Amino acid sequence: MRRRKRKTRPAQPALKAKWRANIDDHPIGLAWSPDGKTLAAAAVSGPITLFNGDDGAVQHKLPGHVLDTMAISWHKDSRLLASVGQDGKVRLWDAETGAQRAEMAGGSSWVERVAFNPLGDCLVSAAGRKLRLWNSCGELLREYPDANSTITDIKWRHDGRAFAISAYNGVLLYDPAEAEALRRFEWQGSTLTLEWSPDGKYIATGDQDSTVHFWMADTGNDLQVWGYETKVLELAWSFNNRYLATGGGTQAVIWDCSGKGPENSRPIMLEGHQQLIKHLKFQRQGMLLASGGNDGLLAIWKIKKKNPAMLADAVFKAPIASLAWSPDDRCIAVSDVSGALSIAALRRI
Repeated sequence: MRRRKRKTRPAQPALKAKWRANIDDHPIGLAWSPDGKTLAAAAVSGPITLFNGDDGAVQHKLPGHVLDTMAISWHKDSRLLASVGQDGKVRLWDAETGAQRAEMAGGSSWVERVAFNPLGDCLVSAAGRKLRLWNSCGELLREYPDANSTITDIKWRHDGRAFAISAYNGVLLYDPAEAEALRRFEWQGSTLTLEWSPDGKYIATGDQDSTVHFWMADTGNDLQVWGYETKVLELAWSFNNRYLATGGGTQAVIWDCSGKGPENSRPIMLEGHQQLIKHLKFQRQGMLLASGGNDGLLAIWKIKKKNPAMLADAVFKAPIASLAWSPDDRCIAVSDVSGALSIAALRRI
């Protein structure tokens, strides 16, 4: 990681590397354990490395999945990690010992999505059109009717009592206690990604047709915004429900969802990236937004209605592959597509 040359801004905080590592492969995801003590880094070729969050020491190197690992998710107690991959399996790992606790069949040759619920009592996996619910011991609780197309995303509501999936033709809502979907939000197109607002009021989706949808979760009413350069795969809500950050281009587009919502409002535009933005993450309890792009730029922004500001930046040698704020919001983990991994802290926040 190197600093980008720019005009002197002495009042601005800078990023300071805490530790660095390399996983020697393209990383498909970074995930902090809920207690912040461990950072999991999954490589596309399969292995999952568990690093000590304080000093970067390798705690365990899990074999992951024989072909490719596709996604990882932590249990709330930080002792259990779920992973899925192109071997058709869902696997549960003991983060303290590095041992595999359970191996489950995902229902297809590729299992692409997995997510523990915030309550920690179950997890859901997606393999093509197959959607399965498991308990935390790996026992199958429910197999849902096949989706009408490949499931592109799964996200739990923040209270852990409902989850949503995206696919072609929109979004489906589920209660884990029910065998059928509770509600369908229909859209004639391909929905690629989704994010719940922290209060559960909105579900935002990024779409293949270069649009973003806002769905009212309780009514199904929707609002569409367009004008993006590319399909939208990057969505991030601020912890206070006010702002939704969206990608789909070289500028981050921030919608203010307070008051009457984003309809007929002018978004905040963040300029700084020279190539497409690929990742956006708000702090868990703060108003700093991290953006990472194909230009290798990591930027930290202070989001406010007037005069949003870039507080810090750093440039990696390759496109940004993944980023994740630590649970206490003091550090951010960033990796590029070469496998370079850096954990950085802001000197002042």
